[in-house]
Amino acid sequence: MEESKTTNTNQSIIMENREKLSISGVEHVDSFDDNTIVVATVKGLMTIKGESLNISKLNLDDGNVKIEGTINLIEYSKSQTSKSKNSGLLKKMFK
Repeated sequence: MEESKTTNTNQSIIMENREKLSISGVEHVDSFDDNTIVVATVKGLMTIKGESLNISKLNLDDGNVKIEGTINLIEYSKSQTSKSKNSGLLKKMFK
């Protein structure tokens, strides 16, 4: 079962009127608040910025997420695992 997650690299993004966003190929949600949502996808780290953002549906088994709110930006960046981010932060704190 784990193998099927790693071999499926398809992704789709559907946005309706800058108010509803559906994303497939989501591996996990890194962080979220009213203005920014960061998700790890099969194509890299995706940042969604806007206003009054809300994750209305999340199904990590299927890799789907639905976001509602005013969407102002969708941006891909190089993927980093949450574990490496946290360990870097912890190293700085206890230095």
